Amino acid sequence: MVAGGTEASGGGDVGLRRRGCTYQKYDFLPEESFQSWGNYVKALSQTPGRFKDRVFTRSLDSTELVEVKAQSQNEMKKTLNWWDLIWFGIGAVIGAGIFVLTGLEAREHAGPAVVLSYVVSGVSALLSVFCYTEFAVEIPVAGGSFAYLRVELGDFMAFIAAGNILLEYVIGGAAVARSWTSYFTTLCNHDSNDFRIVADGFKEDYKYLDPIAVVVIIGICFLAVLSTKGSSRLNYIASIVHVIVILFIIIAGLTKADTKNYENFAPFGPRGVFQASAVLFFAYVGFDAVSTMAEETKNPGKDIPIGLVGSMVITTFVYCLLAVTLCLMQPFGDIDKHAPFSVAFEAVGMGWAKYIVAAGALKGMTSVLLVGAVGQARYLTHIARTHMVPPWFAQVDGKTGTPVNATVTMLAATAVIAFFTSLDVLANLLSISTLFIFSLVAIALLVRRYYVSGVTTQANRNKFIACLVLIIGSSIATSVYWSKTDKWTAYVVTAPLWFWVLWGFGYLSHKQGTLHFGGCHWCRVWTVIILVYYFFFGLHASYDTAKDSLAKRLEAGTNLKLKKADAAEVYAPSAARDSGLDGKSGSNTSAHPAS
Repeated sequence: MVAGGTEASGGGDVGLRRRGCTYQKYDFLPEESFQSWGNYVKALSQTPGRFKDRVFTRSLDSTELVEVKAQSQNEMKKTLNWWDLIWFGIGAVIGAGIFVLTGLEAREHAGPAVVLSYVVSGVSALLSVFCYTEFAVEIPVAGGSFAYLRVELGDFMAFIAAGNILLEYVIGGAAVARSWTSYFTTLCNHDSNDFRIVADGFKEDYKYLDPIAVVVIIGICFLAVLSTKGSSRLNYIASIVHVIVILFIIIAGLTKADTKNYENFAPFGPRGVFQASAVLFFAYVGFDAVSTMAEETKNPGKDIPIGLVGSMVITTFVYCLLAVTLCLMQPFGDIDKHAPFSVAFEAVGMGWAKYIVAAGALKGMTSVLLVGAVGQARYLTHIARTHMVPPWFAQVDGKTGTPVNATVTMLAATAVIAFFTSLDVLANLLSISTLFIFSLVAIALLVRRYYVSGVTTQANRNKFIACLVLIIGSSIATSVYWSKTDKWTAYVVTAPLWFWVLWGFGYLSHKQGTLHFGGCHWCRVWTVIILVYYFFFGLHASYDTAKDSLAKRLEAGTNLKLKKADAAEVYAPSAARDSGLDGKSGSNTSAHPAS
C-alpha cells in the first residue's frame, strides 16, 4: 500500500516517465481506507468524525504551493506572462454572448441605456476579478477558486464549489460547441440542423446528433494538451482576428448611425438598467479560468493583476462600444432578440455583413472553448492533487507540462453531452451556481483578511461573524425586495446597514492588523450526486491524504530535531577543548588564575 501511494504521488519508480493517459494500479484509490473491505467499512464507521475534521480544517498556503503541487509528479511549465493572460482573458470572456444578449436586453429591459447596464455588470465583474487576483497572486496554483476556498473555508466547502463549477464548464462547453455548429451552418448558407444527424428514435431534444461539435472539441483537446504556450499563441492570433471583426462591426455600424434612436434613452427607467445588468453579467463569465493559469505564470505578482484586470477593462470597453453601435443603427423596439447585429445590418442595407458577424461569433466561441478547456482541466488537476478525486487526474505530462488526463476526461464528457443534447436543454441547465462561487470567493477573501487562526481573539472573531452575517443578509434582503416591488422604503434600512458593516470590517482590520434562472433543479441533482460521492469516497481519500501529509511533516520535524541534537553533541566537546572549558582544562585554569 505504501509503495503504491508513493507511486501515485510521484515518489516511487524514480526516473520512470509517464506519458499520456496511462495508469497504474494505485492511481485511483491508493489511500489506506481502500486497501481492503475491512479498512473501507472502518472508514465508513468513522464518517461523522472525519467529516467534522474536513469541515473545520483549513489548508495552508504552503501546503497548496508545495505538498499538493508535488502530487502531479511533474511541474507545469512557467511559460505565460501578462500579455498572454490578457489575451486569454479576452478569449475567455468575449464569445457569442455579446452578439445575442445585447439585443435581448436592449429590446426587453433597458433600451439604448443597455450601455449603462454593461457598465454596471462590468464593474461588478471587475470587483470579482479583484478578489481572484489577490488570491491568485498569493496562492499561484492551478486550483483557482477550489484552492482559495480550501485554504480559507475548508475542504468540504471547496469540494461543493468545485463540483458545481466543473459542471458549469462541461455544460457551458457543450452549449458553445453546438452553437459553433449553428454559426458554421450560417456561414455555409444552411439551416442550423442541416449538418446534424437526425435520430428519429430519440426524444425531440436529443435526436439532433452533432458530429461537428464533437470534432471541434477533439481539436480543442489536442491543442490544450499539446502546449499551454501554444494554446496561448493560437488564442492570441484568433483574438486579433476577433478584434478586427469587432472593429468592423463598430465602424461599419456607426456609418449607419441615427442619433434619433437615442432620443428615448432609458425607456424602462433605472430598474430596467439594473435588471438588464443582472443578465449581462453572464457575458463577463470566464475570467476565473485565467486564474487557474497562475501556476504557469512566470511572475505571478506582476503578470496576474495586469492580465486579469487589463482583460476585464478592455472587455467592458468593447461591450459598451458594441451596445452603443447597435442602438444607434436601429430603434430599440426593432432590434432582433436572436441575431441583433445581423438583422441590424440587413435593415440598413448591408446584409452581406451578417457573414462577418457570424465569422466573429465563430472565432469567439473557439477561444471560449479553448480557454475553458485549459481552465477546467486545471481545476480538476488540483482537486485530484488533494485526492478528493482519484490522483490519476492530477498527473502532469513530463514533456508537454500539461495535465493530459484531466483535459481529456473533461472534454470527453463535454463531447458526449454536446453530441446528443440540444442547445435549449443546455441553456436551461446553466444556473446561478457560478455567481454562488464568486460570492464564496469574496467571503473567503474577507476571512483571509480579518480572521487568523490562533491570532484573532474570540471577541473579534464573533464581531467578524456578526458583520459577515449582516452584510450577506442585507444583500439577500435587498435583492428579494428589489424583485418584489418598485418602492424604495427598505433601502433606507439596508443602505445604512451596508455602510455600518463596512465600517465594522474597517474597525476589525485596525484592531487585528491583518432572479430566476432555469436549470436550478438539475444543479441541485448534481449537488446531491457529488455529495454522495464525497461521503463514500472523496471524504475518506482526502482525510487519509491529509493525515499522511501531517505525519510526514511531524516525522520531518522530529528528524530535524535529532540532527540538531547530534550536531550539538559533536560540537560541544570540540568547542570546549578549543576554549579550554572541558573538565580537565577547567581545573587547570582555576589552579592558575594569574596566568
